[in-house]
Amino acid sequence: MENTVVKIDNLVKRYGELIALDHFSLEIKQGEVFGLLGPNGSGKTTTINCLLSLLAFDKGTIEIFGKPMSPTAYDIKKNIGVIMQNVAVFDELTVYENIDYFCGLYITDKAERRKYVEDAIKFVGLEDFTKFYPKKLSGGLLRRLNIACGIAHKPKLIILDEPTVAVDPQSRNRILEGIQELNRNGATIIYTSHYMEEVEQICSRIAIMDKGRKIAEGTKDELKRMIKNTETIIIEVAGLSDEIRAKAAALPHVYDTEYDGQKLTVYCSGGKHNLIRVLGVLQENDISFGRVFSELPTLNDVFLEITGKALRDKEE
Repeated sequence: MENTVVKIDNLVKRYGELIALDHFSLEIKQGEVFGLLGPNGSGKTTTINCLLSLLAFDKGTIEIFGKPMSPTAYDIKKNIGVIMQNVAVFDELTVYENIDYFCGLYITDKAERRKYVEDAIKFVGLEDFTKFYPKKLSGGLLRRLNIACGIAHKPKLIILDEPTVAVDPQSRNRILEGIQELNRNGATIIYTSHYMEEVEQICSRIAIMDKGRKIAEGTKDELKRMIKNTETIIIEVAGLSDEIRAKAAALPHVYDTEYDGQKLTVYCSGGKHNLIRVLGVLQENDISFGRVFSELPTLNDVFLEITGKALRDKEE
């Protein structure tokens, strides 16, 4: 039987007239990599701050590891690691000294702490940078240091808030592989990101929130089945008549088509063999065509349809 690591029930948080969390509930099981998604201002950061007892809330309950969470619940907090979007390290300390400091908040035995710090350095691949100061590190290496500081004490629950923002591809892959390894080693992960390919890659279950409410939850495949579009077919074809396009549009499970004179796009909802049927219409009418694409919905498609909002601001 799965153990519940995080249980948020009926959480309400108001800022004056603004309702930041509107009867929000969430349950995360042991061993999950749980993706928490939402547009800017949806309540993700407020949820995390309430979860960590950094922010008081108006109504509801929060339990972590089966116990009520509170500002003084130090027995719970020592088993939580937090890596926030804004890097939080000391510029006057070296890489090693930073990790040692944050680990020392939880691990007092010096010999044990030394081993933990060395493990964290090796884990994030900073062996060659232990004597560097943060200002000398690239953005990607600084992110790795931030992660090492948050996980050095080997927490059972790790919260990562957009840990790969503005890092190079190599560091991003290293970070994602590291998160998966932490999970394999027994940590439960809460992961927020605007990069949907990352969420698809590492998250076992996902919740989408907007305006302080949870509006969808499930595995990536379950979420994709919630939306109308299940397949988009794109065919390069020139000179297609309205009559032939109408025949394609009349096929079972086709709910819309678009044609720009060079490319036919067919939108399908449910069903199997949609591509074969569309190509059949073209072949039966002796229509020559070029490249053919069949695209399944992405998490980005799910997000846009469910929330009606873009995942990332244009300036990002």
